[in-house]
Amino acid sequence: MSDLENVYGVHAVEALLRYHPKRVKQLILADGRSDDPRVQVLRDLADEARVQSNTITRREMDEQVDGVHQGVLAKVSPSQIWGEQMLDELLDRLDVPPLLLVLDGVTDPHNLGACLRTADAAGVHAVIIPKDKSATLNSTVRKVACGAAEVVPLVAVTNLARALEKLRQKGLWVVGTDGDAEKTLYQQDMTGPLIVVMGAEGKGMRRLTREHCDFLVNLPMQGSVSSLNVSVATGVCLFEAQRQRLAAK
Repeated sequence: MSDLENVYGVHAVEALLRYHPKRVKQLILADGRSDDPRVQVLRDLADEARVQSNTITRREMDEQVDGVHQGVLAKVSPSQIWGEQMLDELLDRLDVPPLLLVLDGVTDPHNLGACLRTADAAGVHAVIIPKDKSATLNSTVRKVACGAAEVVPLVAVTNLARALEKLRQKGLWVVGTDGDAEKTLYQQDMTGPLIVVMGAEGKGMRRLTREHCDFLVNLPMQGSVSSLNVSVATGVCLFEAQRQRLAAK
């Protein structure tokens, strides 16, 4: 099983067992958790999917996992990241205006996981990242995402600027976040086919990415800090988009 990935944490493992049970090859539980109802749910899902379930000591699990595992570990087949063609097929199937999130060079796996979790909660149809200079799916991302990494398509593109232009030609509007923008997030119409672009930690969007945005908006800051963590800012933007879209129905 050397080619398998570790996925740990109750929510991440439960999402895999519910939505991608064929990827789970083994469920491993730390001893002492047999009375936890959340663990029983995992056992039942594993039984339904005919996934082997084993118990080891907590010390043994600590040696296998570099993170807070909650006594739950799954051995799974390697992560699947979507290609651009799969994104095209997803967009063609939608019967509602698409809402996409672009993360331009977010390198911290904790931030990527938090953004995926927020994207799922806000109804985002796919998250797009560049193949290079970006965090990608790993056990940390899955743990922080609390299951969202298993249900929100993550699309890696070779050339982000070219991908944005292609999506613009399909009728999607691109809204980028920039602290120097004159318009605020709350002044921008976000009800139609939409791409929300968030820049990298500290550096913001790259020049070519900014040039492919139809609109630039800022988050009005009222306190002494000049910016928000990218995952927090992503939540603000996506839920404003969701608020407007629900109000427009």
